[in-house]
Amino acid sequence: MRFGLIGYGAWGQHHAAALDQTPGVVLSAIACASEASAAAARAAFPEAAVYRDYRDLLRIPELDAVDVVVPNHLHADIGVQALAAGKHVLLEKPMATTIEDCDRLIAAAAAHDRILTIGHELRLSTQWGTVKALIDAGAVGEPMYALVSLFRFPYRPGTGGWRYARDRVGSWILEEPVHFFDFLMWYFERAGDPVSVLAVGNGKDGEPGLWDNFSAVVRFPGSLYAVITQTLGGFEHHQNMEIVGREGAIRAWWSGSMDRTLHPVFELRVQRRGQRDAEILSLGPSGELFELADEIARVAKAFRDGRALVTGIEARKRIVMCVEAERSAREGREVALTF
Repeated sequence: MRFGLIGYGAWGQHHAAALDQTPGVVLSAIACASEASAAAARAAFPEAAVYRDYRDLLRIPELDAVDVVVPNHLHADIGVQALAAGKHVLLEKPMATTIEDCDRLIAAAAAHDRILTIGHELRLSTQWGTVKALIDAGAVGEPMYALVSLFRFPYRPGTGGWRYARDRVGSWILEEPVHFFDFLMWYFERAGDPVSVLAVGNGKDGEPGLWDNFSAVVRFPGSLYAVITQTLGGFEHHQNMEIVGREGAIRAWWSGSMDRTLHPVFELRVQRRGQRDAEILSLGPSGELFELADEIARVAKAFRDGRALVTGIEARKRIVMCVEAERSAREGREVALTF
């Protein structure tokens, strides 16, 4: 399967390496935003065609699919154009910065009969994916409560400082909390979509949406609820997850000097129903660099099979969560959710 890559920044370079190393995938072309990144791409991948204008890449008739790894505000426009050009699309999260742009992407995929899949690669983790398997197998009984927390260093600026520009990033809730909303909705899909969100946030600069500290309480149908909390005022990268069911509990954590590390430490414990003590599960490598490599392989297979790993309709709901959580924090009230 012949892939084009649009975006060769820090994360785009990792995508390029994963594409290049995946059996059955050919990295045929790369579109870069600057001459410096184009030179780096040519040096690293001499067999790939390198362009400064992504529209030139989209005109290549032999490309089967396009991997889009660009700043958040460009996701929708480039994704729609790639679908219209007849390419399957792997689009980095967040799907888009607005609900309207999510709808444009979904409509374009349907109109051009192409597959759109959104890069929620943490689902493929041996650690976080095992949590889903445990819940679905009934290991802890009916879920009642969940906590996802992140303590980390401030976000990287991104090329041209886009991650600190509100009109380009959308909000910081769309950066990592979007993954956590995805986890919860995926883990608890049997309970149904969330019914409300109540959020708070604050930051050193005080700009709404660009909060150093953010927390949200998400209510699901029935008595199930979950808490998401994040600080960007910490150090290193430490993520914790706790899930409590009527008959057991799960606790998982992941720590690294950086988020993109090949040498993290992590653990997953489960107290299964009927057991008094928790057991530590044996896991393979865990971390976003490992999950990215797995994602590329699975996406290529899914495209061949005519399906998406994470559909636009699913991913749109995560954007609804982010947008409404920001509104809740801004307005200081609980917001009822409509999907």
